[in-house]
Amino acid sequence: MREYNFDGIVGPTHQYSGLSLGNLASAVHRGKRGDPRAAALQGLAKMRTLAALGVGQAVLPPQPRPCLQTLRRLGFTGSDGQVLDAVFRRAPELLAACSSASSMWAANAASFTPSSDTSDAKAHFTVANLASMFHRSLEAQQTAATLRAIFSDSSAFEVHEALPTGLHFTDEGAANHTRLAEAGSPALHIFGWGRRAFGETTSQALRFPARQTLEASEAVARLNRVKADSVLLWQQEPLGIESGAFHSDVLAVGHEYFFLYHAAAFCDPDAFEAELRRRFQGSLQLRRVTDAELSVTDAVQSYLFNSQLVSLPEGGMAIVVPQEVRQNPSAEALLQRLLGEANPLDQIVEVEVNASMKNGGGPACLRLRVSLTDAESARVNGRVFLDEALGAALEQWIGRHYRDRLELSDLADPRLLEEGRVALHELTRILQIGPIYPFQGGA
Repeated sequence: MREYNFDGIVGPTHQYSGLSLGNLASAVHRGKRGDPRAAALQGLAKMRTLAALGVGQAVLPPQPRPCLQTLRRLGFTGSDGQVLDAVFRRAPELLAACSSASSMWAANAASFTPSSDTSDAKAHFTVANLASMFHRSLEAQQTAATLRAIFSDSSAFEVHEALPTGLHFTDEGAANHTRLAEAGSPALHIFGWGRRAFGETTSQALRFPARQTLEASEAVARLNRVKADSVLLWQQEPLGIESGAFHSDVLAVGHEYFFLYHAAAFCDPDAFEAELRRRFQGSLQLRRVTDAELSVTDAVQSYLFNSQLVSLPEGGMAIVVPQEVRQNPSAEALLQRLLGEANPLDQIVEVEVNASMKNGGGPACLRLRVSLTDAESARVNGRVFLDEALGAALEQWIGRHYRDRLELSDLADPRLLEEGRVALHELTRILQIGPIYPFQGGA
């Protein structure tokens, strides 16, 4: 079985609207001018870096934006241009939300369970409803259509609809899920959650919302047919959420048998570690980072934990970090210490994802981890696995279709809408995944 990182391609409407409450970077950069072309090329460069390391790399296409269907459902009428003009004049914040390129953060697209861990020996996806944020809640229907186009072989894959929307089952996808497994041993699936939908939760976060519910995590585990003894549900530390760790992957990252996390990631870290050691069937290596080593403020600012841990073909692991880690002395010092400790880390790989970081998304946010057998990868539809030829085609495609500056007023330009549709139509041909968008007659 090989792990593939399915990265979301940054969409043509990438900009900074500060839409995500509790996401500190998003709030700080609200109103800044966007550069969709540079953002998309950064994302592609990051994918190429991972592929060059020998890591499995694939792509997921963006979603059509602005989302005209939603604006019409909210009472705006007329031609597409008239709808865009009206919403810009009357509710510009709504135009920004319906134009967000947030599907680039594929870690929120779905929760995935490989066939080796399921009761029916199929690989399962449950699409995230992202119901805690309006702009992200618009993604679920298209995400399901996209995943079903790529993982279309029902004998190998099952793509489940998102959970019912509402506050009870808010689900943020794989950003709150970590799979640990040592070769030859059963996997352990850690589902982080922030609040209970039913009953009392000890010590709720106050300033920022706790997005993932316990009940949503339980439902995802059921839908994905995760074997019951392989599920560990654990509450996120409210103080971590208060500090900007809106998803558990902001303060924790795990891969195979190595789990690196901040003491503010989960409640009662001593009990958490004890349960991990009791439940994991293998040689588990845990590394808890204390606040004295790296404050939770610096951890969130640098996004050191929102890195990717990847296995290298020659053995060992690399940690893929954003450039911002190097700019934070405490985070950089910790990173160097980790490299010298007795753990699987062999190298540090630095990537530039500044356009994503300004909206609060590091390297880990940009990818959905999908582990496939050789037989399953052969059943994946389309041309989505990144190689040199696809990388070159995507770079040229971005150059042809993306603007190099974008402000809020530009979102009301009907030409931008048409440019995006032309671009995505061509992309479905490049990726060979057929009509998946409503304007194509798909989805």
